[in-house]
Amino acid sequence: MALTGRCHCGRNSFEIDGELPEKLTRCTCSFCSKRGHLYAYYRPEQFKVLLADSDAVYRWNTRQVHNHFCSACGCDLYADSPDFQQDGSWDGKSRRIAVNARLLDDFEAADWPVMVIDGKHLW
Repeated sequence: MALTGRCHCGRNSFEIDGELPEKLTRCTCSFCSKRGHLYAYYRPEQFKVLLADSDAVYRWNTRQVHNHFCSACGCDLYADSPDFQQDGSWDGKSRRIAVNARLLDDFEAADWPVMVIDGKHLW
């Protein structure tokens, strides 16, 4: 089953070859908590950008996480990130895509179970 999503203005859209995760993730780091993300994680090969007419990227601190957002309407789209584990470790090469589940079509992210990661103290 393919999942699709888009920003508010529709200038950016994506498709995911996969199912919804068992739980979404809310991270408490300074960036995620300010943006209100609820993430659904996927392997890079499962994620495909369909339209990127106003895709912008924000990188901070270590510059390893590429946070994509719409430069027209401001919606956070997804992050291309190292595949950090819950203890903060990383193997140095694997990556993951953290999709803003609030942008998924025909899905109410606020009604889905959520797991909290203490990013404020892990990263």
